[in-house]
Amino acid sequence: MRLTFFGAAREVTGSMHRIEVNGRSILLDCGLFQGRRADTYERNLHFPFDPATIDAVVLSHAHIDHSGNLPNLCKRGFRGNIWCTSATRNLCTYMLMDSGHIHEQDVAYINQQRERDGEGLIDPLYTQADARVALEQFMGAGFHRPILVADGVEATFIPAGHILGAASVQLDIREASTGKQWRLLFSGDIGRPTSPILRPPERIDAADIVIMESTYGDRLHETYESARKKLRNVVNSAARQRGKVIIPAFAVGRTQELVYALNQLDASGDIPDIRVFVDSPLAVNATDVFRMHPEAWNAEVQQFLADGNRRSPFDYPEIEYVREVRRSKQLNHFTEPIIIISANGMAENGRILHHLKNNIEDARNTVLIVSFQAEQTLGRRLYDGEKRVRIFGESYDVRASVEAIEGYSAHADQRELLTWADSLDRQRVQQLFLVHGEPQASDTLAQLLRSNGFASVQTPERGVSVEF
Repeated sequence: MRLTFFGAAREVTGSMHRIEVNGRSILLDCGLFQGRRADTYERNLHFPFDPATIDAVVLSHAHIDHSGNLPNLCKRGFRGNIWCTSATRNLCTYMLMDSGHIHEQDVAYINQQRERDGEGLIDPLYTQADARVALEQFMGAGFHRPILVADGVEATFIPAGHILGAASVQLDIREASTGKQWRLLFSGDIGRPTSPILRPPERIDAADIVIMESTYGDRLHETYESARKKLRNVVNSAARQRGKVIIPAFAVGRTQELVYALNQLDASGDIPDIRVFVDSPLAVNATDVFRMHPEAWNAEVQQFLADGNRRSPFDYPEIEYVREVRRSKQLNHFTEPIIIISANGMAENGRILHHLKNNIEDARNTVLIVSFQAEQTLGRRLYDGEKRVRIFGESYDVRASVEAIEGYSAHADQRELLTWADSLDRQRVQQLFLVHGEPQASDTLAQLLRSNGFASVQTPERGVSVEF
């Protein structure tokens, strides 16, 4: 058996690992690499293998850095099944179509510039039509239900608690030529045990080979309770000033957590009656999927609904979900205090840019940062306190208050990662590979795991293969 790391190795994006056994080739995840535009297009376009040689894909969850290059894989010759949980398939229906639309828009803009400069035109990485074709290859499966994904390879999805449908993947492998057997555990992205909506990650004790994420291997998170108190204070302060709260938020996971937190604050009377608008078609669709899967909600949510006589974590009288562009534009004419939750989470594209443009120069308003902000993004510039920013090519003075809440991460922090690993039988684990982390995070976590009794912990580079 051979294991090769093709993405999310010494980096966070582009999760992709290949297992070769019994003459078959299985891909764990097929995510988009996200980085500088020139590097991103070429790396995502060209796979380091022939897609037609892949027999099956096992997908841990729907986030684009794990699922986002599947339409391109199918477009270039992959004809096998894409195995995932049912909720992941439902989310990918919207997320991959949205991703295809973004690729079409980006290439149309780039081609305008290339045509002016006399350069050849380029094609989108994939289109909405390509995404629609790829979705035909998705196969949904329940948690804890073993499925045969290739000769001698049985996969079982185990709840990871990261986002709706997110799973760790347990592969039970038997090599036909030698009779050797392994249990390989791919953590996927590990959620937090105190997630406000989802059930906690399940602990797993038996594995021979472990591929584990390390995104926050070098830091600790603020608690959800502390985050909710900060949210209460921001909303109350804005209401007193008769201002708006503008929140850039990722459409899947973060938006739903914020809506539920506001629902709780409203039910307890800790905030005044204030209208909330979720202004992102993808977030609206994703919330519909969350409503479809109440079996994933944790005991706290169930208790909240029972005590408060509310039918859903995502619905209460003050909230409105916005799909139409016309309604989105109307929000900028409201004079009363309101909350607008809108994508993109790093304020790089989407409707959030229009809301920032129209509200950032009013000192009564607040921009609330609730997500990680990559360098060079508008969200990062606001987070870093820049007093003048460019939006749609024009400069604006930042007169609105800028606040940040850092307790809403869906990734386990260092302590929570160590707790997840602590359940593993150290005597059985032959190799533990850390992926999905920047070098400092992976190296820090590797050192801690070694000191906690794991004999062999590696942080493989991209392209590295290991034979078993």
